[in-house]
Amino acid sequence: MKILHILDHSLPIHSGYTFRTRAILKAQIAMGWDVLGITGPRYNVPLPDPDEHDGLMFHRTPQIVPARTPIGEIREVRALSRRVVEIARDWRPDIIHAHSPALVGLAGLRAARRLNLPFLYEIRAFWEDAAVGNGTGREGSAIYRVTRMLETYVVRHADAVAVICEGLRSDLVSRGIAPDKIMVSPNGVDLELFGAPPPRDEALMEELDLQDADVIGFIGSFYDYEGLDDLIAAMPMLLAQRPRAALLLVGGGPMEAALRAQAKASSAAARIRFVGRVPHQEVERYYSLADILAYPRKSMRLTDLVTPLKPLEAMAQRRLVAASNVGGHRELIDDGVTGTLFRPDDPAAIADSLIALLDNRDRWDERRDTARAFVERERNWSVNVARYKPVYERLVQAGKIETRS
Repeated sequence: MKILHILDHSLPIHSGYTFRTRAILKAQIAMGWDVLGITGPRYNVPLPDPDEHDGLMFHRTPQIVPARTPIGEIREVRALSRRVVEIARDWRPDIIHAHSPALVGLAGLRAARRLNLPFLYEIRAFWEDAAVGNGTGREGSAIYRVTRMLETYVVRHADAVAVICEGLRSDLVSRGIAPDKIMVSPNGVDLELFGAPPPRDEALMEELDLQDADVIGFIGSFYDYEGLDDLIAAMPMLLAQRPRAALLLVGGGPMEAALRAQAKASSAAARIRFVGRVPHQEVERYYSLADILAYPRKSMRLTDLVTPLKPLEAMAQRRLVAASNVGGHRELIDDGVTGTLFRPDDPAAIADSLIALLDNRDRWDERRDTARAFVERERNWSVNVARYKPVYERLVQAGKIETRS
């Protein structure tokens, strides 16, 4: 089977989006399928075309002349759709698999209909909610409503839909989408990248002056919805009970300056370390330092509907996980079994949960083993990607029947 994936962006850009893409394509290749990616015009710097990264091949859509909304977006859809048709006529895929956002989905839908090929649309997040979460949009605004309407249009006209979690599936069903049209392809971990938890990096521990510390870590992007301000606010309360505690923040993003200022003004300033962004191949070194990975996401529509990837990576690395009790985390974490859930938007609740974890070290190995086994069994990409197989086969077979008729 030949699958043409239509993408917003890809490697060499590093993001949760591109790592999920890499995992899907690698696992599909391992199943014996042929895969090819095409990226849209928005984020592409001048790159070779085709462009190979980590054994995966991507074609690029040339950048368009910038224009105001909605002219620019219309041009993007047209440019990407034309590029898909051009590549597909030469490569001859069996199915077109487009990945959110909705503009990419619309381009893929237009191309699939022109080529008379089956079309699957995959939603990783509702991008209007993501815009609210990262501070670039407002819930209920005109752009918010139009984006939601466009996504609903693509979903209604797609032959099948994939989502990464039950929260997104439930939302689509509430819009009138037939439940049997939607498959769940959950976030998973590429155990080739996170398969063997490394020993603690003593040299890095010494470099960061964290010897003998109880290290609470966060590795990811610094967006407002991640709730890192609540985590920093919890530190004085944590230190009052556990003076050896330290907070290690790895990454960067829009909130970095504000978080650094908050930490500097805190009575816990001496126990908070900002590392900045690190190369992806170095991430395991920082995972090795953390006793507990904390994910204090704020309670909002985005975090209730969407499951993050980072807690799964932490479980795969045999780290303890503590996270806010929002919908996206509840799909991943069995409270008291594979991780700890605490009340969102509440620094005191964060501190209390971390203190309780530090007080119960005798149960750490059991929880680490249970969480790691959960990832291997249910959130391993080599297992997850098999969920596409019956959907692909059904769509391709339906297309053959329609062609014969």
